[in-house]
Amino acid sequence: MTQRIAVVEDEPDILEALCYALGREGYECAGFPDGAAALLAFRDRVPDLVIIDWMLPGMSGIDLCRILRGDQRFGRAGLLILTARGTEMDVVTGLNAGADDYVIKPFRHRELLARVKAILRRYATADQAQGIKRAGDVWIDTTSYRAGSGDVVFDFTPTEFKILDLLLRHPGRVYTRGQILNNLWPEDKAVEDRAVDVHIARLREKMGRQGPMVETVRGVGYRLKGG
Repeated sequence: MTQRIAVVEDEPDILEALCYALGREGYECAGFPDGAAALLAFRDRVPDLVIIDWMLPGMSGIDLCRILRGDQRFGRAGLLILTARGTEMDVVTGLNAGADDYVIKPFRHRELLARVKAILRRYATADQAQGIKRAGDVWIDTTSYRAGSGDVVFDFTPTEFKILDLLLRHPGRVYTRGQILNNLWPEDKAVEDRAVDVHIARLREKMGRQGPMVETVRGVGYRLKGG
C-alpha cells in the first residue's frame, strides 16, 4: 500500500523539490501552499504524514499542527515541522504543538527522508503491536474486533468483519467469491456465491462514504482499493 504524504509549504521551489524527492522514494505526495488548502483536501483524505512549514501565509504551521492533532482522524498521522527557526524554544514549541519531529532549514534531503521513514515506521510498529491494519482512512482492529474510518466505528456483523479483514490483508488484490467463501466457511460447501454478494452489499452500506473502497471486479470477485 502506497503511503501518502502531504507537504504544506508556501515556497514553490521547496514544495516541488520535496514532492519530487518523496515521489522517487515511492510515496504518494500532495503539495499545498497554505494551511487552508490542506485542511480542505484533508476532509476527504487523511495522509499518513504531513510535512508542515512553520512560516505559512495566513494560518501558521504551528496552528495547523495543533488543529490536526485536535482531529481524531489524525491520531495515527505523523507530523513533521519544517522551518528556519532553530532555537531550543522553537523546537519545544513545535513539539508541544503535536509534531513528531522537527527539521531545520536549510536541510539535506537524505536527512529529511530518513526522518520521514522513521516517523512512518514508528506508527506502523505501534499499529502492528495493537493488531491494527489500515487502508486509506479505513482501519480494522483484530484485538477488539472493531473496524471503522477515523473515529467512526462500523456496526459490522462477525461475517462482515471477517470479509473486510480478508480484503485488508492485501489492498488491491482481487479475491474471488470462492476464496472469500473458503475463508468464511471452510467446512461448509453448501453456501453459495450469492451469499458473498449479499454480505458485500451490507458491508458497503455500513461503511458509508468509504463503501466504494470495496470494488467489484466483474466476473472475478472483490478487492479493497489500495493506497
